[in-house]
Amino acid sequence: MTNIRIADKQDAELIAELSQQTFIETFASTNSKENMDKFLRESFSKEILMKEAGESGNIFLLAYENEKPVGYVRMREDNNPPELTGTSSLEIARIYVIKNAIGKGFGKLLMQKCVAIAKEKNKAVMWLGVWEHNKRAIDFYMNWGFEKFATHIFKLGDDNQTDWLMKTSVI
Repeated sequence: MTNIRIADKQDAELIAELSQQTFIETFASTNSKENMDKFLRESFSKEILMKEAGESGNIFLLAYENEKPVGYVRMREDNNPPELTGTSSLEIARIYVIKNAIGKGFGKLLMQKCVAIAKEKNKAVMWLGVWEHNKRAIDFYMNWGFEKFATHIFKLGDDNQTDWLMKTSVI
């Protein structure tokens, strides 16, 4: 059985664990161990991730398969890049599914819930950043109508990486 629910502050430790697990599964094979370790230590520690779960303006969703957590989303309001100044938007800051659940439809279910929340909040646009070399994710977003509108630098450890900023209208 599949379930998607809005997380609350009591889920902070679970969100932190899923965040680290999915980030490592997604990016460890294409980045140096030193840069991954530095990023995880400085920007993705359990303490930092648990703090995010309690901050206002953050919305977290958790995906479950038979009561086992398999993915999550972090959305943020009021965090527009300069290109979207003045636009009512919702950022999908993270959308991750654990490796053995990829391809089972959880990304689709999480994205559907993101769209529903954006509509409930009367947002005109949803946007996100994605590493330019993450073809699987870019293809997924393009299938949802996202288009590249800018780039920015994402610092992973000591490595400056280029993220595409992508957006889609909320209909």
